[in-house]
Amino acid sequence: MSAATGRLHEPLTRLLGARTANALAKMGLVTVDDLLRHYPRRYADPGQLTDMGKLQLGEHVSVHARVLQATVRPFANRGGARLEAVVTDGRHQLVLTFFAKHRGALRYHEEKLQPQASGVFSGVVGEFQGKRQLTHPDYLMVGGELDDDEAVLYQASLPIPIYPATASMATWKLQHCVRTVLDTLSEDDVPDPVPFEVLARAGLATRFEALLLVHKPTSPLDHARGRRRLRFEEAFVLQSALAQRRARAQAQDATARSPRPGGLRERFEAIAPFTLTEGQVSVGEDLAYDLAQPRPMQRLLQGEVGSGKTVVALRAMLQVIDAGGQAALLAPTEVLAAQHARTLAALLGPLAEGGLLGGDDDGTRVALLTGSLPAAARKRALLQAASGEAGIVVGTHALLGEHVQFADLGLVVVDEQHRFGVEQRDALRAKGRVAPHLLVMTATPIPRTVAMTVFGDLEVSSLTQVPAGRSGVQTVVVPADNPRWMERTWQRVREEVDGGHRAYVVCPRIHPDDPAGPGAAPAASPSEVDDADLVAESAPAGPGERPPLRAVLEVVEALRATPALAGLEIDVLHGQLAPADKDAAMTRFARGESQVLVSTTVVEVGVDVPEATVMVVFDADRFGLSQLHQLRGRVGRGTAPGLCLLVSTASPGTPAAARVEALAETTDGFRLAQLDLELRAEGDVLGAAQSGRTSGLRLLRVVKDADLIEEARRESAGVVAADPELSGHPALVAAIAATLDPDQEDFLERA
Repeated sequence: MSAATGRLHEPLTRLLGARTANALAKMGLVTVDDLLRHYPRRYADPGQLTDMGKLQLGEHVSVHARVLQATVRPFANRGGARLEAVVTDGRHQLVLTFFAKHRGALRYHEEKLQPQASGVFSGVVGEFQGKRQLTHPDYLMVGGELDDDEAVLYQASLPIPIYPATASMATWKLQHCVRTVLDTLSEDDVPDPVPFEVLARAGLATRFEALLLVHKPTSPLDHARGRRRLRFEEAFVLQSALAQRRARAQAQDATARSPRPGGLRERFEAIAPFTLTEGQVSVGEDLAYDLAQPRPMQRLLQGEVGSGKTVVALRAMLQVIDAGGQAALLAPTEVLAAQHARTLAALLGPLAEGGLLGGDDDGTRVALLTGSLPAAARKRALLQAASGEAGIVVGTHALLGEHVQFADLGLVVVDEQHRFGVEQRDALRAKGRVAPHLLVMTATPIPRTVAMTVFGDLEVSSLTQVPAGRSGVQTVVVPADNPRWMERTWQRVREEVDGGHRAYVVCPRIHPDDPAGPGAAPAASPSEVDDADLVAESAPAGPGERPPLRAVLEVVEALRATPALAGLEIDVLHGQLAPADKDAAMTRFARGESQVLVSTTVVEVGVDVPEATVMVVFDADRFGLSQLHQLRGRVGRGTAPGLCLLVSTASPGTPAAARVEALAETTDGFRLAQLDLELRAEGDVLGAAQSGRTSGLRLLRVVKDADLIEEARRESAGVVAADPELSGHPALVAAIAATLDPDQEDFLERA
């Protein structure tokens, strides 16, 4: 029986009945496979009672405890009775309360809740008369339903699976459902996506054996073995999909773009007013080698803030131009596209003025194509791209239009890859006569295991050095509720401006009436609106505990009325401005016509104003670490030192406060990226938030499972090399399809 039509895809109604199946369906558990993949989140050891000192009011919990006493008390002035049982973990106590219309209805609980009996009790933590309590909890007494003494002792010694549960589906009900289903299955009913020879080399159980070990363990060693096997499976399935993608890319034809002695790249290097770092030279050599191959380069370039990724990309683009091709640079916003075009033209100087008076006769041109260009400028840019006059074409999503053509597109550079979908990237690559080389750039450092997991089909290059001449950035956390510190913040801004410098002030919202809050950022879309600047990254700290997020339009008015900033030109920049207005605001700020720019996170990446030395970030504790690091990278880019002031409303000791404190302690972007991943509890690597589906990764943790991921990567590479289409591994093909549905595969490519 195939994986698509086998037992695992049976609806639960057949085995558990309609009532139970409906309750499980509300948890997203519809098929046998869904239920078996609903793994225990932890295991209670019958020999160790649960620490109840950490219970929080309103929390739905399952606690393992021992009964101290149980008392039935009738109501004096009305009918009915109340049973109160006190349970303990050895140090703390918890009250279990049951109500009934008459005492007889409580007899069942009286018989079960005998002193010294142990059980697992589940409910919502409340409080009455200063005591923690569970009202009408569900419970299961350990071994309470067995008659044989030896069986009771054996049952009481087994680890107790504790499942993610709901008020209507307690953990032991889930345990019963899982075991009922498992008892109907055999090894033949559970296709294994991991080939037998791989299991043998890794010393791992089959999938069916792993499910038994996880759901019906006889010892802690059992469920540890089972979970490791299932984590390996998740890594292996994902790495097999990536290995297939790498193999398909390697099978494509591309035009080799070999370096040309005396060409534009060498001439640019001769006139460049800076010395390349060792990292830039090393990565440049890797790119030069890849571009000279007759198969498409597939490389991710990640770089520390200010590490010089643009220069590395420019050298690669010039090598392609020297070999007769063109390069397209795709940027997510018009602000960033215009910034790139200006930067590339300035770096190249006369070499970017080919055919112009005073330009280099053998030079090229840099064209800019965005959606807001006037008709004449758009027509000129389209002609320069189609004729090959422009060796470098920089643009936004406008580059993807059907009327955009290239003479010979040889290299696609995608900046800030996470802002684009796979269809958009492929639409640009399809404009080449053969598959163009691909360079993906990100300014957000990526931990090694994330790179292996999310960008596993790309070769990864990293720039960790910062070019000489940068003075660094000091970071200070400013308590938002401290008037003296806030007053000093604006005094420091004034001091920097009076010294000839400029300041950014970043807010997470545009308008004070915006309902959007942290974590609600819309998914990437073809729109050229700077969608990422609408909200901060991270999740809210708690309902009703924090002041509302600051907004650009309210902050700019407050700053214009602040005495310390009197006489300064204060401008605004956000994604809802017309493109021409955004460009004008950046131009005024870059020229010094405005000294303070109040902005959303549209300035997060790519914006380069060397005179900007101070940045104030409102609600800094509501942003992710990586995003804060990128924002901080906008200052201190010249010879003067930078200052980043993080205005925080977070209470000391909270995770939000830990984030901003970590940023103040280090400028190492790679260390911060790793810490950010850990502080965020990792989340869904495959982007279930984007697709609205449950993640294919249930147990794998990219922070903790690096060795496992590397082993799976090696094994999957061998399997795919021997059988590129996996025709001999139908269970693996089915697992890849189930794990990487179209939405998740899209996210995998753009994450």
